[in-house]
Amino acid sequence: MNHFELFGLPQGFPLDAAALADTYRRLQAQFHPDRFAAAPEGERLIAVTRAAQINEAYATLKSPLRRAEYLLSLHGHDIRGESQTLQDRTFLMQQMEWREALEELRFADDVEGAIDAFRREIKGEHKVLMGSLERHLATLSWDAAVDAVRKLKFVDKMLEELERLEDSLLEL
Repeated sequence: MNHFELFGLPQGFPLDAAALADTYRRLQAQFHPDRFAAAPEGERLIAVTRAAQINEAYATLKSPLRRAEYLLSLHGHDIRGESQTLQDRTFLMQQMEWREALEELRFADDVEGAIDAFRREIKGEHKVLMGSLERHLATLSWDAAVDAVRKLKFVDKMLEELERLEDSLLEL
């Protein structure tokens, strides 16, 4: 049973977040290991396994990027955990520029302002890429969707690095 079937949701990128959360709570209540504390060992093991499956499925479907990766895997494009390099030269150049800009932030006259501006730029790119991903998934353009996911993973990583840099600069 795939994650969408587990939660009784149609298989696709658009998702009813409220229905996902409601079903998650219902399934967790039904299969929570504490409910099986007095049950035979086999039933307890099944409950623990089922609860873990429910948690993993929920985490996957709740995150748009993980949900996209999961959808792609269901259609023969399993890129979860891969480290393949992008072939888009324009995006590769953009990556290098962002990395340089990230390194230069610590030397800006107005560090907080520079960080905020950089964050807006990266989040803007994230929004554009997410829109592109949604279109590619809706039209079943799997290869283009894979490319968008790879780019989004980089953008997410850039946002994480920016947050770490901001935290380290604010500690000074």
